[in-house]
Amino acid sequence: MTSLYCTDVLCCMIFLLCIVGYIVLGLVAWVHGDPRRAAYPTDSQGHFCGQKGTPNENKTILFYFNLLRCTSPSVLLNLQCPTTQICVSKCPEKFLTYVEMQLLYTKDKSHWEDYRQFCKTTAKPVKSLTQLLLDDDCPTAIFPSKPFLQRCFPDFSTKNGTLTIGSQIVFQDGNGGTRSVIELRDAANGINKLLDAKSLGLKVFEDYATTWYWILIGLMIAMVLSWIFLILLRFIAGCLFWVFMIGVIGIIGYGIWHCYQQYTNLQEHPRSVLTVYDIGIQTNISMYFELQQTWFTLMIILCIIEVIVILMLIFLRNRIRVAIILLKEGSKAIGYVPSTLVYPALTFILLSICICYWVVTAVFLATSGVPVYKVIAPEGHCIHENQTCDPEIFNTTEIAKACPGALCNFAFYGGKSLYHQYIPTFHVYNLFVFLWLINFVIALGQCALAGAFATYYWAMKKPDDIPRYPLFTAFGRAIRYHTGSLAFGSLIIALIQMFKIVLEYLDHRLKRTENTLSKFLQCCLRCCFWCLENAIKFLNRNAYIMIAIYGRNFCRSAKDAFNLLMRNVLKVAVTDEVTYFVLFLGKILVAGSIGVLAFLFFTQRLPVIAQGPASLNYYWVPLLTVILGSYLIAHGFFSVYAMCVETIFICFLEDLERNDGSTARPYYVSQPLLKIFQEENLQTKQQ
Repeated sequence: MTSLYCTDVLCCMIFLLCIVGYIVLGLVAWVHGDPRRAAYPTDSQGHFCGQKGTPNENKTILFYFNLLRCTSPSVLLNLQCPTTQICVSKCPEKFLTYVEMQLLYTKDKSHWEDYRQFCKTTAKPVKSLTQLLLDDDCPTAIFPSKPFLQRCFPDFSTKNGTLTIGSQIVFQDGNGGTRSVIELRDAANGINKLLDAKSLGLKVFEDYATTWYWILIGLMIAMVLSWIFLILLRFIAGCLFWVFMIGVIGIIGYGIWHCYQQYTNLQEHPRSVLTVYDIGIQTNISMYFELQQTWFTLMIILCIIEVIVILMLIFLRNRIRVAIILLKEGSKAIGYVPSTLVYPALTFILLSICICYWVVTAVFLATSGVPVYKVIAPEGHCIHENQTCDPEIFNTTEIAKACPGALCNFAFYGGKSLYHQYIPTFHVYNLFVFLWLINFVIALGQCALAGAFATYYWAMKKPDDIPRYPLFTAFGRAIRYHTGSLAFGSLIIALIQMFKIVLEYLDHRLKRTENTLSKFLQCCLRCCFWCLENAIKFLNRNAYIMIAIYGRNFCRSAKDAFNLLMRNVLKVAVTDEVTYFVLFLGKILVAGSIGVLAFLFFTQRLPVIAQGPASLNYYWVPLLTVILGSYLIAHGFFSVYAMCVETIFICFLEDLERNDGSTARPYYVSQPLLKIFQEENLQTKQQ
């Protein structure tokens, strides 16, 4: 039945050329890039802080001479703050100005030794303040700081509700002026939130370190449970469906009851009078669970979901019968082709390779080039600002004379070669080919699975007529003959996803605009592209099934699949969605069951079975990990089932159109599935 000839050869050649170009790009990026530039901070001379084998080996932290010149943390992290930056071994621990140090130096020279570690190596302690500002060898003042992201940031604290640094509200800036802590906080806007995020990250890491083996056990239980459900679907699909339904309704009901209990407890014993509007966005997520609004909102959401599930059961009860028959057929197919349950592991490996290659290439591209130095004017008044410069001879150039106080600081890594000029283009190419490969791997999996299940369906005597190793045969056939067609379909999805990314980029760039019309258009375009992407994915999936059955090119297969679906639009629209709904309930039941057990375990409510970890900072960290991981595992298994059901359904529609049930042209469909559709057709004609 399947035609064995190469399809969409032109697209196959383009796809292979893109892969070759992608490999070449990775090799070139490997030669020019240096990941150390992303791992280590860089001083004003372009030297790494903390790199082994260099004078800065023991100086792992970046120190800013005048942090007040910086306007935001993003400027600091991009190393473009208009002040000198040097590598130090530790951050300052006290307030001290250069002038104060000079006075103390006359009595005790050890004060200079403490201060000089925050100066350039050529600095001397006898310079006047004017000469110091001209040479820029030392900071005019230092203040208590602590390292964060390998950079010295102000050590802010709160005392009696007032923001302080080193127990002080004001301090001397070393230039004869007095500055407030508020000014320093504004110069490093958002530092407190970043520090809170660091604290949250450390606590989350501690929770993972404490519970990682329990998480693995939970995921293994989810895998076993998914296997059990798939095996049981073959024998008791109808009964198991109601188990799904009762289980999902019960789990959601338990969630509603728990939210109601927490809500009433907080009403009777309020822990705080604050509302969600008072606390705003917090990194300490546990604060939200102390609010009545949180539990009330969760209860309302769960109630809505419960009502939707019940209404769908009532109105789709007839179609559920068809879905159950399809599930039974899918169970038989998977039973005869058990290797299909292992295929998600291969897909996971291929996707992991693509993701790792994309990340590594992106890092090497981002760190390609040589140090580029720019003229930076602290006061912002210099006609030569942002021009490239050479730090070795900068002080002898006309720029230094024309712009007193200007600096020649490291800006970024780049270059003037053809390669460096096209690095932004290479980043776009890296992202595009990555999306293309990801969608190709998914398409390859769908086509291989469809070929294996189609082989099962079109075997007259099952399992005698099923060839050996149908999955591997279908996989090899898809690679050998239909790479171009799969690349064609995945290219369409990749282009749509690239447009979506461009829209998100534009939205990010224009997020501060107050233009309501532009925001509305952005929202409409985002919605349209989301609908388009899902519609194309649905059509592509059915096109891959037709490719697996007939071996035709992508456009012909997509056309045949579309026409077939349109001729049976009512059956497809309802039966397909009901089947996916039943499988979705199975995923929810697996994730929900493991989630309930994990919740009871991590909150110390199952002491009879096992003693859970008692030293967790946030029990929701391992809980959400187990729930998400369980859902992904269940999705991997049930996606094979969904592809099986969809392939059998498409083959069934083809079977009804090509054959008439006579001896010469018998149906390949099983009698239960044929009987239920004949009953529905009879009822439709009577109506």
